[in-house]
Amino acid sequence: MPRTPLYDRHVAMGGRMVEFAGWELPVQYPAGPTAEHHAVRTAAGLFDIDHMGQFELRGPDADLFLQLIQVWDIEKMAPYEAHYSLLLYDDGTVVDDIFLYRLPDRWFIAVNAGNRQKDLAWLQANTLGFDVSLIDVSDDVCMLALQGPKAETILQRLTTTDLSQIATRTSAEVELAGGNRRRWL
Repeated sequence: MPRTPLYDRHVAMGGRMVEFAGWELPVQYPAGPTAEHHAVRTAAGLFDIDHMGQFELRGPDADLFLQLIQVWDIEKMAPYEAHYSLLLYDDGTVVDDIFLYRLPDRWFIAVNAGNRQKDLAWLQANTLGFDVSLIDVSDDVCMLALQGPKAETILQRLTTTDLSQIATRTSAEVELAGGNRRRWL
């Protein structure tokens, strides 16, 4: 069963590991779900969501391709904006729900963990005739979610970028903790 890069840290912190969407992930920690809920509601919680599928789409036809295979009007999206959407089969039924990020030179698409391979195969099958490159970067990118009313304040300590200027449902590429340039979504 696959594990995220933070698996050993989860175990060290006493995380109770279970199968979720084919991955071994923590379902709770020793403090319990009530304490975790209050921490996220009053301060912040860091969630390991690296099990989700993560794809990059590039190429001259990337916008046209996305406009045809999902429901959101991407022409409304400026660089660094993000939006929830749905991939659709030809009959209008849902392949999967996704999150799209419009970056200056590419698109980033996050899909549900259990559907990663299915979604990738479906997207690849539909790229025929389009000048695009679809790359599964799931194993090369680590995805975390920091949520709660103090999330911005906590994360601000790790970057010189003014996070208060980054609107909801947008992204930015920033340097974190003096390291390499990393994508923060």
